[in-house]
Amino acid sequence: MSLEKFDCFDVSIENNIAHICLNRPEKRNSMIPAFWDQLPKVVSDIDDNARARVIVISSSGPVFSAGMDLAAFAPKASADKDEARRNGIRHGAAFYDSARKTQATFNALEACRLPILAAIQGGCVGGGVDMVTACDMRYATEDAFFTIFETNIGMTADVGTFPRLVQQMPEGLVRELAYTGRRMPAAEAKAVGLVNKVFADQTSMLEGVMAIAAEIAEKAPLAVYGCKRMINYSKDHSTADTLDYIAIWNASMMQGQEMQEAMQARAEKRAGDFTELPTRKGTFGS
Repeated sequence: MSLEKFDCFDVSIENNIAHICLNRPEKRNSMIPAFWDQLPKVVSDIDDNARARVIVISSSGPVFSAGMDLAAFAPKASADKDEARRNGIRHGAAFYDSARKTQATFNALEACRLPILAAIQGGCVGGGVDMVTACDMRYATEDAFFTIFETNIGMTADVGTFPRLVQQMPEGLVRELAYTGRRMPAAEAKAVGLVNKVFADQTSMLEGVMAIAAEIAEKAPLAVYGCKRMINYSKDHSTADTLDYIAIWNASMMQGQEMQEAMQARAEKRAGDFTELPTRKGTFGS
């Protein structure tokens, strides 16, 4: 199944796996304004309408993403001096609104009920790091690297890198990467736990990630959704609070029929016949 055409990525759905592939390799898959509008909409559409059970985000070309396309957000030149002056003024309130909008784009990845896997080749820079840290799992090629590039251009990363990265790898290393703006190669990212697995090249990576996605898609959707919900909740709550929430969740959400089907399918070595997540309207936090 293929969805509508988007400005920055292609979307296809097959065997309960939704594949979002960034498609601007000639621009190093930089993130133009349309990207920030369209990504949360397509993720929410897949989730809200239960179109798939898992999402894979990858990209085309040698670079995963160069991050935000700053040129696309720059004020437009004007022959009118007064208008040019107004365009050149950096208004704090406008910047705040813009930052919150871009943050909401990647918050949508965490809020999604479905697991989201990122397949990363080449450079993952600036906003690219913000995006993959909001995904559930990350996989990379040997030539991949990660850079908190904002420091190198005189700004502080503000779209989600810091609150997520400090939960995914040692704080001291996050500080080093942030303060220096250096590249962290895939091998180092794997060693510190940011990346689940490193592959030789992009082809083998996509094959491997799709195989993992297929394995997830075979599981009961409600059980996988519960896992994501509990893991996200546990990051910001105590063990006692999380255990209580898990007990309440299972008391209200657990379906005996799904458990029985999962065990029977496993015993019979066949795919389970599970109920899909219900469709929903509106936006929900995780």
